[in-house]
Amino acid sequence: MSTAAALVDALFSRKGEKSAPPPAPPKPLVGHTSRPLNGAERASILLLALGEQHGTEIWKLLDDEEIRTLSLTMSGLGTIDSGAVEKLLVDFVGQMSATGALMGDSGATERLLSQFLPPERVAVIMEEIRGPAGRNMWEKLSNVQEEVLANYLKNEYPQTIAVVLSKIRPEHAARVLGILPDDLALDVINRLLRMEAIQKDVLERVEQTLRTEFMSNLSQTSRRDAHELIAEIFNYLDRQTETRFLTSLEESNRESAERIKTLMFTFDDLVKLDSAAAQTLLRNVDRSKIALALKGSSETVREFFTSNMSSRAGKLLAEEMESMGPVRLRDVDEAQTMMVNLAKDLAAKGEIVIAKGHRADDELVY
Repeated sequence: MSTAAALVDALFSRKGEKSAPPPAPPKPLVGHTSRPLNGAERASILLLALGEQHGTEIWKLLDDEEIRTLSLTMSGLGTIDSGAVEKLLVDFVGQMSATGALMGDSGATERLLSQFLPPERVAVIMEEIRGPAGRNMWEKLSNVQEEVLANYLKNEYPQTIAVVLSKIRPEHAARVLGILPDDLALDVINRLLRMEAIQKDVLERVEQTLRTEFMSNLSQTSRRDAHELIAEIFNYLDRQTETRFLTSLEESNRESAERIKTLMFTFDDLVKLDSAAAQTLLRNVDRSKIALALKGSSETVREFFTSNMSSRAGKLLAEEMESMGPVRLRDVDEAQTMMVNLAKDLAAKGEIVIAKGHRADDELVY
């Protein structure tokens, strides 16, 4: 049903009404002169009228809290005569046709795009639409360094920590949980196990606290490591320019130069890939580009890539390199940069793993 999102938006919370279920069972809804319906009641009646066959797509668009609210409301509706149902449907269809009562917002747009575009493409488009300030609190929080977030949360109530960890990405929550003191982490885990649907007002209070006490301070005090920034910039320089800058920097600040080199990911670092990752990379690069990139590489790098090819592919690559003759250093640099950037893209998609630096926990175990 293409207008499922519009039905939810128009009926469930039309005119900004809160959709929380009434504290006591509502009075029976009979005839045209019954009391006015709230948003949750309108949505519940519509879904009952649509039934399983036509209402399934709408239920899929609701979050857990909305489903809970509608279920509670629906179970307390009592008898609804045909006149009340007809009046609701006529009223709704009239609004949709006469006023174009479709709600166009980022959520509806994202749901629509997801029907025909891959997730990564949808994410890029929505990021452009929303901009950094448009992301919700939990998306922003998932990008906060885990040590910083854990240091803030360890002073909060365990229940608050549990709420926060339940809303951010699981992989990020796992890293934060691992940093918290053991006793506190275990308390949080137990609260997560017992946690039921979070009330909307509780969630709003937590969001407001995070926004005013944490994110605002973070934006004022956080500063990206300058060495990481320079290393990222240097990764995109051609080899001659990179060497010139690093040589000059070594003369004036050898410690910083060494740290930048450690943080950089260069073509030679591709030998740190495991066999599966190297083969995945090679499958995504044209052989002529591989030949050009390896033309200016060390023997170690050449052996690494040929060892991850079949003997026939390795022989063809060697023949292509030989047939190239002399090549411009700039072309070699471009080919090598292309392979490095492709490796980073594949790592970002989760298709390969890149071990950064020389930390012990980056080593692979077989």
